[in-house]
Amino acid sequence: MLDQAKVSIEKAPNHKHEIHRTLAHSYTFYFTFLLLGILMDFIFPIKIFTTSFTLPTGFLFLVLGTVIILWAQLSYVNVDSKEIAKEHFCKGPYCYTRNPTHWGLFLSILGFGLIANGFFIVLFTVLSHLLAKLTFIKKYESVMLHHFGAPYEEYKKSVKI
Repeated sequence: MLDQAKVSIEKAPNHKHEIHRTLAHSYTFYFTFLLLGILMDFIFPIKIFTTSFTLPTGFLFLVLGTVIILWAQLSYVNVDSKEIAKEHFCKGPYCYTRNPTHWGLFLSILGFGLIANGFFIVLFTVLSHLLAKLTFIKKYESVMLHHFGAPYEEYKKSVKI
């Protein structure tokens, strides 16, 4: 039973490169959409909120997102051992979500959009998060599943988000 929960990593060593490349593309995607939102808000200054709750809410999201990103980066474990178990993937925020950095980016940029009261920043933040989940995160999880097999599949079943 224990042997089924572990997998021997004998795949090509390029999996790390493929994983990091996919993540880098998704982070660049978020940044590009942020810049596009700022540009559109500059050209078409549509204010969506007239109440004062947006500033503290935006600041809260910005701080929370930053904390999640830092926590994820500090909790990251290099999964290079010969035998991998599901527990190797569950460290820090990775026990609650499989993609904490993406959630942190989403909250941070959304917070910035709320602080700026920018319609397009908020809109493009939501769009970039949805598109990243459908493309980059899907590819990232496919690569992880290909390289780590059953332990990653078990991790996906235990951490749904």
